[in-house]
Amino acid sequence: MKNQIEKTVEAITSNNDHENFAAIARAQENGHINMEAREYLERLYTDGMIRFREVFHILGKCFGAPKAAVMKYDYESGVELEQTIKISDINPLSAYMVYHRLDADPMRNQFFSIVEGHKVDLYVSSIVSVIVGAQKNINRALEKVTGKYYTDYVNEVAETAERVLTSNNREASGKAISEKIREKFSEKFITAASETVLGIIGRGYEKIAVELVRELDKVEKPHLRLKDVWRVKCLFDLVPQARVFIERIQELAPEKIITVRDKFYDVKNPRNYRDAKIILNLGTKENVIPLEVICQVRTLFEFENNENHKDYELVRKGKASGSIEKNMAEFMEQGIREYNLMIYHCVEELFERVGWNILYNRDRGASLFDGFPRFSKQYYPQKVIDAILEKLNSAVENEVFHVEDAPRKLSQAEELEIFRWMAKFILISAMPYMNGNSEMPNDNISGRLFNFIMKELQRYDKK
Repeated sequence: MKNQIEKTVEAITSNNDHENFAAIARAQENGHINMEAREYLERLYTDGMIRFREVFHILGKCFGAPKAAVMKYDYESGVELEQTIKISDINPLSAYMVYHRLDADPMRNQFFSIVEGHKVDLYVSSIVSVIVGAQKNINRALEKVTGKYYTDYVNEVAETAERVLTSNNREASGKAISEKIREKFSEKFITAASETVLGIIGRGYEKIAVELVRELDKVEKPHLRLKDVWRVKCLFDLVPQARVFIERIQELAPEKIITVRDKFYDVKNPRNYRDAKIILNLGTKENVIPLEVICQVRTLFEFENNENHKDYELVRKGKASGSIEKNMAEFMEQGIREYNLMIYHCVEELFERVGWNILYNRDRGASLFDGFPRFSKQYYPQKVIDAILEKLNSAVENEVFHVEDAPRKLSQAEELEIFRWMAKFILISAMPYMNGNSEMPNDNISGRLFNFIMKELQRYDKK
């Protein structure tokens, strides 16, 4: 029976591979893409089952075995279905939800409180929800390559040519040639930017030809921008947990990493979107197959899925107006406030335990909090951290912040150690706001410290 199921999955996947190849061939024959793009897409869509197994192999190296049953996932509605999937049934045509434990998380089991009836209320766990998005539909991929990606490519080629010409005192011709480039590239799908642009500008530009070619060759071709045919989304409770995961990949498989992008603290992007993205290579150096791994905090994922999906679809299809992007940014700010409220509660729960730990484990070298908070290389500049901690030092020295209800009188050095640890936790865990600030309740020391740190971050973001 097992062999029969495996054959069925292989047959379904093989048939899907053939249909993908046929769609790619039709796109090239109809002039929607050229041969260079066709060859790249065929590389991404060949041997679907082998690629899909490699996705699970990478997840297994990072997380180990799943901690619960694999469940089917509806990517369109963003809902986990009540349908258990056997490993033998897994194929690239369907999305799945897998639960893992982030064993490398140094803060696991720290975020809980005992409520009425001795019930344990868990704020944060080390469980990572992993959505394996399966293989991107070929028609959707072709739509992106020939639509948004090609438009962005043409604009970048035109802007690059204009910039090089303008920097060489040819501003008038730069604008004219920029328009000619857009017109020429609109006639058909072109990826040979350097050759085409040199043909457009003609004679008289020999002195800047080398510089122009060098800059044009840096513009990423439209088909190479397609990096999410194979895609995974990892949902964490805390930003630093996501960073622990990223660092684990960097340690386990540095040769697989193509790019790493960390935007958890990006207050500049118009949609106010916060996540981190890793592009890994499923293939070899000579045969690159990108796998997109999105790292997101669970609060924002659920907030966006529940409230913002329709607006996202308009933006994705290029039909969104500037006002929609502005509305989305403001809406995501509410999600960030929700996330930061959870961090505030974590600060409340950690404060006493951190204080006791610092007081009573000083000479034993066995701190419960060793290795955390861990600062990432892709983080706030060190000078910003130093400036905020210096202001915190002054506030503690002037008794603006003071540990209350301590089991004994604390020295100023002990109080500084406690407040600096909590400040670092806020810095690494909370997200800065795009529009102003949102204060937490300030009737306790946790709220006052949280608001102090966030206001200081806002001050430096404005500079």
